[in-house]
Amino acid sequence: MTQRRWLARAAFVLILAAAAVMIGFAGLGSLAMVGIGAVGAGLILANGYWFLARRGLVRWLAFGVVILVPIAVLVIFALKHVVWVGVVSLVLVALAIAAARLALTPVAADPGMPTREVPPPTRAFLIMNPRSGGGKVAKFGLKQKAEALGAEVALLEGPGQVDVAALARKAVADGADLLGVAGGDGTQALVAGIAAEHDLPFLVISAGTRNHFAMDLGLDRDNPAACLDALGDDGVEQRIDLGIIGGRTFVNNASFGAYAEVVESPAYRDDKRGTTLQMLPDILSGHRGANLTARAGTSTVTGPQAVLVSNNPYQGGDIAGLSRRARLDTGTLGVVAVTVNNALEAAMLLRGGRGQGLTTLTAEEVAVDADVPEIPVGIDGETVMMATPVRCTIEPRALRVRVPRDRPGTRPFKPAIDWPTLRQLASFRPLPPGA
Repeated sequence: MTQRRWLARAAFVLILAAAAVMIGFAGLGSLAMVGIGAVGAGLILANGYWFLARRGLVRWLAFGVVILVPIAVLVIFALKHVVWVGVVSLVLVALAIAAARLALTPVAADPGMPTREVPPPTRAFLIMNPRSGGGKVAKFGLKQKAEALGAEVALLEGPGQVDVAALARKAVADGADLLGVAGGDGTQALVAGIAAEHDLPFLVISAGTRNHFAMDLGLDRDNPAACLDALGDDGVEQRIDLGIIGGRTFVNNASFGAYAEVVESPAYRDDKRGTTLQMLPDILSGHRGANLTARAGTSTVTGPQAVLVSNNPYQGGDIAGLSRRARLDTGTLGVVAVTVNNALEAAMLLRGGRGQGLTTLTAEEVAVDADVPEIPVGIDGETVMMATPVRCTIEPRALRVRVPRDRPGTRPFKPAIDWPTLRQLASFRPLPPGA
């Protein structure tokens, strides 16, 4: 704790040093430079919002301002011969942020989800989607490598739509002692539910596009073939939670409101970023869909434009389900509700702020109601229409996941800068219990 307190104090000292360098070495003229920098930052933020929230000529004019303002600020600094002062100040600020994050990082690292030794499977059955992730199944030779390890592989090649659930259930009836999927998170969730139902281990192969589930399990997302190491003696088992919504499972999240409508777009699967950007104006200028109400435990959020319910909470209050979850075995759902009433709140959320527009909760059960009989729900990236109210629960440690003993893991989480907590650490007063 003593080390964390000195790091917090160092963060404040470095911030003061950055200000001192700016004012002391550049003279009184630096105050004008500070003002120019602040105006520039404001213009970038405002026009960044207009770029996201508007269409047509206004959007692209705003984009031009976002590009040109930093260049103009640098030119003005160069003409005043204070570029080096700005660089030194920025370095000091960066060091202050690093010290602050170290101070706010708990001393005892989370040991992660426990593992246990179990014998390898003898009749593994793997379902592989050759189209998933741009053809990763063929690119990494997953079928051939899995069969060389003794697994039976079924490719989702058609003709027509393949009933994945029926395929997995037949494999269980035929004596499979492990089910696995090389494909997207939606298919992973479907087969994971069947594996949990029969208390069979489940193998995740990171052959999808984003592989968020694989990321949170610490698997190698760059080399899906490494996931197959779990089929041998180097495999270990973990017990994790499963989210339940309307009788079906989800491994990542269920999204409601504006975000669910983005996922529902036919173009979303092929171009997630482009589709989201195209639909953002409608989201930020006032969502026109159903009026939602979310109840999580004893808390109620009325009128959010978007609600995200996750299988265990995301770190950092992620508003789109794109960050990481530290653990998948806490037995709680994470809830993020976004309520944007004006441009300022939208801009704060887009730059990672935690203002009034963002509500984060945890609960064992969440109910999302609406003023219409059914609403679109994005379940692990796949949209379905569901009758309201929609009830989400969690099944603690319901799924046995088999993973390689050696896996890349996840990068250490960088905590957000919480200034009140940092000031408390930096003070010379005794800390309250539990701080």
